[in-house]
Amino acid sequence: MDTSNHTMTTLFEQIGLPSDHESVEHFINDHKPLPKSTSLSKATFWTQSQATFFKEAIAEDSDWAEVVDQLDALLRH
Repeated sequence: MDTSNHTMTTLFEQIGLPSDHESVEHFINDHKPLPKSTSLSKATFWTQSQATFFKEAIAEDSDWAEVVDQLDALLRH
């Protein structure tokens, strides 16, 4: 089991996006608000592999689930 402390930076690294603070902030601001009716994994701006990662992280309650939930919340507000 991976017991790493995942952050928004490591999440963006994991999904292959620029992970510096400014890039993460820019990405979130460019893609919000995500409609309440759209699950994070169904958002149109993800690649198939990114969407699958999010879906599995939540479904399996993986160690990534908390930071994935944080991203979801940030994209909705």
